Amino acid sequence: MMRWTLAAALLLGFSAPAVADAPLLTSHLRIHDPWVVAEETSRTYWLFSKNDPAVTGDGRVGIMAYASGDLAHWEKPRLVFAMPRDSWADDGGWAPEVHRWKGRWYLFATFHNERAVLPSRSGRPLYRRATLLAVADRIDGPYALINRGEPPTPADAMTLDGTLHVDAAGKPWMVYAHEWLQLGVGTIEGLPLKGDLSPAGKPRVLFRADAGDWVVGQKQPEGDTGYVTDGPELFRTKTGTLLMLWSSWGKDGYVQAQARSTSGTLAGPWEQLGPLIERDSGHGMLFHAFDGRLMLVLHRPFKRALAKFYEMRDAGDRLEVVREAVELDGEAYPTHGCPMEARDAGC
Repeated sequence: MMRWTLAAALLLGFSAPAVADAPLLTSHLRIHDPWVVAEETSRTYWLFSKNDPAVTGDGRVGIMAYASGDLAHWEKPRLVFAMPRDSWADDGGWAPEVHRWKGRWYLFATFHNERAVLPSRSGRPLYRRATLLAVADRIDGPYALINRGEPPTPADAMTLDGTLHVDAAGKPWMVYAHEWLQLGVGTIEGLPLKGDLSPAGKPRVLFRADAGDWVVGQKQPEGDTGYVTDGPELFRTKTGTLLMLWSSWGKDGYVQAQARSTSGTLAGPWEQLGPLIERDSGHGMLFHAFDGRLMLVLHRPFKRALAKFYEMRDAGDRLEVVREAVELDGEAYPTHGCPMEARDAGC
């Protein structure tokens, strides 16, 4: 164990915190929709997720965050945002993201209220679901809702997984998934924002879920087929190419895929580059480790999910997987590459 810890720390380029201060291993973290911020000032990785009362001891609906110095050992999580009781939303906390904008930290996270019913033409029950924004002066909060908790997206649109994209001109956008529950075929849409992150125009459809030839529709009890869009995140490559990570369902479960804008702008058109990682893996995001490596984190499997880390390559016109960072979570059956010295890992 001592040799493994030292090797992992050297691999990541800095010393891991004492186990007493960070007793949780990556393999202990059951997380959907992981989001990592590598905060340079403190040399700390922050991993955000929906609050789990069994872990934080706080039963409120909100967002929690783990802290680590090496991506392998984590402090017990703390609640960084709690939904006020007088908000329209009373559940959720999905897909939290934290972005630096105009000197402050902004939290994007998806909440809903099943009693706030929306009109439905499919027979499926629809209700308010949207990405809300909150702000803090410190990355670990506490975060406070902006605009009284009203989302930037239209109130009658059932949406989720909003992310912040700043275009080449410095203009902010929210890119998000419009629910297949409402549309049948889900879409990825972009909403222009003002400097205060309030809406500056109408949403624009970037592409539909069925644009990916690998996407498998899910037959629904109502008789139709649903095509899912999840987890958009934008990435500008070293050559200026604009890529988008996004997820849907494929033949073997959840899929992490990528798309590319042929114009280099959010307007597209977007061409689908296909799956990056399969085997029930998805909703990934990119960050740079403190040693400069480009990393991706996603969750796998979809149920009882764990955070899984990958070393990536910026190939200029696309992203490529270098290997799964199995030294962080002890994965015996990685999707890409084998653990060192593991002759019986089945790969």
